[in-house]
Amino acid sequence: MKRTSLLLIVAVLAITPATAQQAGMRSAPQAIAAAPALPAPKDVAYSGTLTLEVDATDLDRRIFNIRQTIPVSKSGPLTLMYAEWIMGNHAPRGPIYNYSGLKITAGGKPLAWRRDTGDVYAFHVDVPAGVRAINIEAQFLSAIEPAQGPIMITQEMMRLNWHIAALYPAGHYARKLNFDVSLKLPQGWDYATALEMASTTNGVVKFKTTNWETVIDSPLFAGKHMRKFDLDPGGRSRVTLNVMGDEPGQVDPPAEIIQIHRNLVAQADKLYGARHFDHYDFLLSVSDNLATAGIEHQRSSDNGARSGYFRNWDTGFVSKDLLAHEYNHSWNGKYRRPADLWTPSFNTPMRNSLLWIYEGQTQYYGNILAARSGFVSKQQALDLIANNAAVYDTRTGRDWRALADTTMDPIIAARRSLPWQNWQRSEDYYSEGQLIWMDIDTMIRERSGGKRSLDDFAKAFFGVNDGDWGTLTYTRADVVATLNKIEPYDWETFFRQRVDDVAEKAPLDGLERGGYRLVYGDAPNTVWREGEVRSRGANLLYSIGLTVDAGGRIGLVQWNGPAWKAGLNTSLTITGVNGEAFSVDRLKAAVAGTKSGAPVDLLVRIGEAFKTVRLDYRSGHRYPRLERITGKAAYIDDILAPR
Repeated sequence: MKRTSLLLIVAVLAITPATAQQAGMRSAPQAIAAAPALPAPKDVAYSGTLTLEVDATDLDRRIFNIRQTIPVSKSGPLTLMYAEWIMGNHAPRGPIYNYSGLKITAGGKPLAWRRDTGDVYAFHVDVPAGVRAINIEAQFLSAIEPAQGPIMITQEMMRLNWHIAALYPAGHYARKLNFDVSLKLPQGWDYATALEMASTTNGVVKFKTTNWETVIDSPLFAGKHMRKFDLDPGGRSRVTLNVMGDEPGQVDPPAEIIQIHRNLVAQADKLYGARHFDHYDFLLSVSDNLATAGIEHQRSSDNGARSGYFRNWDTGFVSKDLLAHEYNHSWNGKYRRPADLWTPSFNTPMRNSLLWIYEGQTQYYGNILAARSGFVSKQQALDLIANNAAVYDTRTGRDWRALADTTMDPIIAARRSLPWQNWQRSEDYYSEGQLIWMDIDTMIRERSGGKRSLDDFAKAFFGVNDGDWGTLTYTRADVVATLNKIEPYDWETFFRQRVDDVAEKAPLDGLERGGYRLVYGDAPNTVWREGEVRSRGANLLYSIGLTVDAGGRIGLVQWNGPAWKAGLNTSLTITGVNGEAFSVDRLKAAVAGTKSGAPVDLLVRIGEAFKTVRLDYRSGHRYPRLERITGKAAYIDDILAPR
């Protein structure tokens, strides 16, 4: 070695971190190659039928035990996928974190597997020569307490979504993978699902062979206390309300309530004029222990309500539109689906650009059908519309964020609690979308002199191909074209202004065109009052700008409202009002007193500290309601009336 080279090496080795810093040196790595691409799904059949066996009898530990057999036609690398993008969630929320204990064998011998470094939902295994099938054992460890996720199993009932339990071969459309699915139930339990039973032996239910797309789209409810009600006696196809509860009294609704649910089926038939299912199962849990839910499926819906659903029917407005909303999705969302939201597999990213149609119009018709069917009275329906309109009338986030951008919120926010909801405006495509579709409905009625309505669009767009329960995709241009056939108008500009652009004004034109205006008064409407009775708190969003529970804990704060300007937030608890101990009634009385100039001084607790704040507010209570406009055509009354 030359002496100069040796001196250079010694000099480099002598550079310490301190001298490197003095010399201005910075290590700068180069990117390594991306992980190899996974097999893209193709519309070709997979060879053989996969089996999936789920044992759901471990109620104490709330564990689903899983066995699978996957036929293979050749040796070599095989990639298996766990479902990530779940229908109805519009987001990558497959609960892989609780999929555990994975063991893969072939011919009784273990096979090594490895998780893909670029996609944690993918697993790689090498299939030995001569092997015709691999076997899988695993567990899904469902939540034991709510902090761990939604409760799926209790001692009385369970909710099973098949996507939690299975791996499937990459490289195929979900509809090209056939599955034989079976479930072992606790002794004495009944079950309900849109899947069709093949046999039942020793507590194990086996279902008819069907494709993976249909399996995932067919959740199963099972429970100790379950009743089933025929909602379309003698009808063209079976429609069943399957109810399970914590105890028998929760699944014993009076006949008149069942008749209301039958009305829903009849009203949907009149609206759409077609059915996109060969049978339909409403799956409804009535429980204070199982997680609530509301997920759409083609031939069923996964619904979860609290125990008051039947018991407090006359005063409970919570969940009254739940079944109507999810039933609508059989037409809007499941049969007719946005082209960029449909995916060939459950590991292909979904795009949510048209959720203001998929969910917004479903929100509109869910509320309308709830009124037409008798779930709510006309006045209750008007109050619900008023409450919704007030939300967007005061939505400060309109200043910066277009409605279209909120369709990304299932991925961005994942329905977590937000610090400033009024400014962040999460998932507004639902209920602001509802107002947009009311605007369209009343405009069609006005322009056609009452001869046509959005009902005509529903029948023309969603009511096609009676009996087809596949999927027919659509684009925004398809929606615009069908609207123009019903009532010619510049609908593309209409949508651009209300959906794509930042729009500071709420879409409330449909209210006044429909014969009503949004006003605020001193007294809460019926729905508002009942909501406060149930919560035992106070909703003062449109006066002092906050909600509070019975213990004084602040729930929401309106951005730029009086409470916000006083520095209040959702971490604080109100302990005193105008020099007296906090109570909901005292706070309401203080707000009422602001009309005559009385102050609202609040003592609030911040951790272990206290401080007093004065709210700059002088307008008394402001509760929303709809006021009839004299001389205006009452199109909203027509919209709510049963067909």
